[in-house]
Amino acid sequence: MNRTVMPPAYRPDEPVKCLIVDDLEENLLALSALLRGDGVELLCAHSGAEALELLLQHDVALALVDVQMPQMDGFELAELMRGSERTRHVPIIFLTAGLSDSLRQFKGYGSGAVDFLHKPVEPFVLRSKAEVFFELYRQRRQLAHELEQRTRTLQLNEMFVAVLGHDLRNPLSAVIFAGSILQRSGDAATRNSADLIVQTGWRMNRMIADLLDLARARLAGGIAINLEEADLGIVATRIKAERDIVTPRRELELELAGNLRGLWDGDRLEQALSNLIGNAIEHGAPDSPVGVVLDGHAADRIVLRVSNVGTIPDDVLPTLFTPFREGRYRGRGDGLGLGLYIVKQIVDAHEGEIEARCEEGRTVFELSLPRLCRGSRATP
Repeated sequence: MNRTVMPPAYRPDEPVKCLIVDDLEENLLALSALLRGDGVELLCAHSGAEALELLLQHDVALALVDVQMPQMDGFELAELMRGSERTRHVPIIFLTAGLSDSLRQFKGYGSGAVDFLHKPVEPFVLRSKAEVFFELYRQRRQLAHELEQRTRTLQLNEMFVAVLGHDLRNPLSAVIFAGSILQRSGDAATRNSADLIVQTGWRMNRMIADLLDLARARLAGGIAINLEEADLGIVATRIKAERDIVTPRRELELELAGNLRGLWDGDRLEQALSNLIGNAIEHGAPDSPVGVVLDGHAADRIVLRVSNVGTIPDDVLPTLFTPFREGRYRGRGDGLGLGLYIVKQIVDAHEGEIEARCEEGRTVFELSLPRLCRGSRATP
């Protein structure tokens, strides 16, 4: 696979370099006089072999190459340059004193030339063409520098989020623990306050978990998974039991069918299903049940559906799995808009597919998971 070689570290005051290759000294002197100027460093080579040595030491913005040279002509040099990752993208202008014929030009462009100039070279034309490539090189080097800076800033921000989220969990655990003690003692008002403390603490814990998953996914290129035999029927039943306790006034209708076993990361899929169910409870009509269906009849995959009464606005659907998304489908201020993004990352890690759609007044999230996940991002 070809990789683009980026320009060297950007320094605004660093001159761009131009390579001139010609076997005649007088031609080198004449071309150097035409191109000499502020911000330009000229490298002169008397042969193709000498040019290759210079290219190993310098990054050049443009190569002016004489076609007719002994031992190694300009076409051969260009082919060698195109065959090297380091010099593959160096623009080449051929200089020739020969007749302008289509066969020669075809061979030159086939060797990687961007232009042909015929001797004697018109000074204004040469300077104008060269300056275009010099400026393109400067811009490319500056853009590469800006991209590198932004990438480093993004990595630092994500590392900061990960460290902050990790450090917040210890005091938050103490708050939840203290609240749970108050729930079992005191008067009714105290217990109500304790309920609020515990519920808010767990909500904050979920937000921190989402931030940590976001940081891991961005830094590692996806969420890592640990593959093992798992039964999604057991996972779904456990989630339903927990939800019946936490949200007793919201009915959860669970339907299990077929073989629901496979090679997955059970903990991650439990997180994804829990997020989808929590999302349906939060956004669905409060007086209607949330439906969860797991279909394991297919031999190679299972299909999981979570649905609720209510629809998603059409303008929100295209960005539903985008982190920190804008739009009206962001809940009631309880989250950061990361839950569905994390679900998508987990499904992708399992080489599955997920879609959201609205049908007959209901919102449906449907997951399709291969029963034997190969684990493209599985941890060893």
